[in-house]
Amino acid sequence: MYCFRKVTDDLYWVGGSDRRLELFENIFPIPNGVSYNSYLLMDEKTVLFDTVDASIGRQFLENVEAVLGGRTLDYLVVNHMEPDHCSLIAELALRYPKMQIIGNAKTFPMIGQFYDMDLEDRKIIIKEGDTFSSGTHTLHFVMAPMVHWPEAMMTYDEADKVLFSADAFGTFGALGGTIFNDEIDFDRDWLDDARRYYTNIVGKYGVQVQNVLKKAAALDIRYICSLHGPVWRSNLDYIIGKYNIWSTYEPEVHGVMIAYASMYGNTENAANVLAVKLADAGVKNMVVHDISRTHVSQLISDSFKYSHLVLASPTYNGGVYPVMANYLDDMKALNVQNRTVAVLGNGTWAPMSAKLMEAKIGEMKNMTILTENFAMKSSLKDSQMEEMDVLAARLAKEILGNE
Repeated sequence: MYCFRKVTDDLYWVGGSDRRLELFENIFPIPNGVSYNSYLLMDEKTVLFDTVDASIGRQFLENVEAVLGGRTLDYLVVNHMEPDHCSLIAELALRYPKMQIIGNAKTFPMIGQFYDMDLEDRKIIIKEGDTFSSGTHTLHFVMAPMVHWPEAMMTYDEADKVLFSADAFGTFGALGGTIFNDEIDFDRDWLDDARRYYTNIVGKYGVQVQNVLKKAAALDIRYICSLHGPVWRSNLDYIIGKYNIWSTYEPEVHGVMIAYASMYGNTENAANVLAVKLADAGVKNMVVHDISRTHVSQLISDSFKYSHLVLASPTYNGGVYPVMANYLDDMKALNVQNRTVAVLGNGTWAPMSAKLMEAKIGEMKNMTILTENFAMKSSLKDSQMEEMDVLAARLAKEILGNE
């Protein structure tokens, strides 16, 4: 049975949610599920903006058919060719044989890679700045390369001032009937998922996001219709502001994330000692992660969130403990920068992890390292407590001075 909602007088949300999927892109845990959004414009000509993932294909097709109410589908705009948004293109082509597909020059080669379809009579190839009229609505096309695929684009509806933003401004999390931002408590229930989505999916491409934000600033936008998560129809400056912070790699919060790896509890103890000292000094914005139990996507999210990072790891096979090494590799790959980092190393016969972690952090952009080979031998000793006190005082002064 169909399940849709009206966004404007003639625009409908026809997407759905998947609460069964455990790993988005088979990598990222999504305990709150995920939504796949699609939007249908009922103008003189009918226009569908993107499709959905095959997992909710039946619901989607019922929604489209119900909103069409016996009319045919005239146009499909493909803003993004990732399979979670394009899986129903072939099905729609069969159901609506006169449907034409609107995309850019990079869109159609990708369609050919995913599907064996003859689209020669169906293609409408557009470029930056082109317009298209569906009747009372005029659509403008905004290229958004590498946000986060090379063919990505956005579509702006001049009449209702709607920005169909592809994956930008999206978030993990299933929608539960309340599809609009003013129907939910975004800060409480969605912000962490939105940050984790952005930092891990789009985070590498901050420069490209900034380019798109500059284009968006020139538009009068009243609605943001993303392909994942809620539709924004109020307080748009809030989510645009978050994207501006994340894409410039500035900290969202002046505070500290302590991330430790520990084999037998000794490195964990050192992390806990430092956390207590920071709390005694008045630091409240603090989170502590055992990275063997915390998915790396959460570590990346908090790396973007907090101004200061403390990384603690034992030595393993003469190198950095594997889960810490993996996290550091992800930090570099996702362009984490502009952070202040303290490193705590450990080792029983050859404590090398501190030096190696500092070297990896040194390969990243604009990172300030507060420590220099702070290395324990098996466990933290009284002889190192003064050094720990100095580190805690320095971190607390920087964090509290910028709050």
